[in-house]
Amino acid sequence: MTSKRSLFRRAAAVVSAGAAAVVLAACGGGDSTGGHDGHGSAAASASPSATASAQARTPAAQGQHNAADAAFAKGMIPHHRQAVEMADLAPSRARSAEVKKLAEDIRKAQDPEIKTLSGWLASWGEQVPAEGAMDHSAHGTSGMMTPDQMDGLKNASGAAFDTAFMELMVLHHEGAVAMARTEQAQGAFPAAKAMAGAIVTSQSAEIAQMNKLLGKG
Repeated sequence: MTSKRSLFRRAAAVVSAGAAAVVLAACGGGDSTGGHDGHGSAAASASPSATASAQARTPAAQGQHNAADAAFAKGMIPHHRQAVEMADLAPSRARSAEVKKLAEDIRKAQDPEIKTLSGWLASWGEQVPAEGAMDHSAHGTSGMMTPDQMDGLKNASGAAFDTAFMELMVLHHEGAVAMARTEQAQGAFPAAKAMAGAIVTSQSAEIAQMNKLLGKG
């Protein structure tokens, strides 16, 4: 009987030890789960990173530009510079108050646009046209004045200046409007397309005004 009790105690001890081992294994499993939680946290932390990357790409997509945008900026900068140069002649040479006011409006509108266009090119890693740089191949297609035409305007005064200024500026504006319409059709940069739209609207109105003053409209 005593031998049976002893055998029973030993069996119970073995069972208890086994149960303890199961409990310890379960605790170990908890630690392992903690490790999985760590991996889960890493995955969770990767998700915000991916979101941030997607968000970072969004402004870039909204601000993307193409070759047409760069061409528009590179062409419009010297074009605007020449218009401003022409407008700067008016205060000392024009007779008509309307021509003087028109010239001032042109200068106030186009001078800031030159700075904006230059900033875009710099941000795109594109070269900004140097001061005094003119694309002489564009004469006749973009309304740019030739050196002789500019010299003639500088040498004019009074009513002769008024007429020459408006006739030349109408051609100049028509060239700018054509360039702007190309940007509207082919460009991708939203701000450049918006500027192009403003140029079409404002310079078309000025063309109508100058033609009326010239007795052509």
